[in-house]
Amino acid sequence: MIAKENLVTLDAPDGFHVASSLGNVTGKATRPHSMLRETFRSIGAFIGLAPIEYLTDAERAREEALEVLRTNASMLGADAVIKIQFEAVEDEGGVTAVVARGEAVRLG
Repeated sequence: MIAKENLVTLDAPDGFHVASSLGNVTGKATRPHSMLRETFRSIGAFIGLAPIEYLTDAERAREEALEVLRTNASMLGADAVIKIQFEAVEDEGGVTAVVARGEAVRLG
């Protein structure tokens, strides 16, 4: 599995160069809007729950999209994904969708 530090928006992680490109990869995740979750998130802020307990739907979808991206890149034999970009939308029904795109590479 690709290490988190090898997922970058840069052309290559510091101290490395791209030995070969394996093509573009994507990861997509959606999260339904939940009023109940938002209510508990608000209550959690008052009682001191850890921040992970009240991440927004967009933040959770972003993390899930990165995991899918990382898995797809690993299946190609990549050890890094560079030039990562995100696209996020929320539809009228409150569903949050995040797409992560990048270039799967082998580093040298």
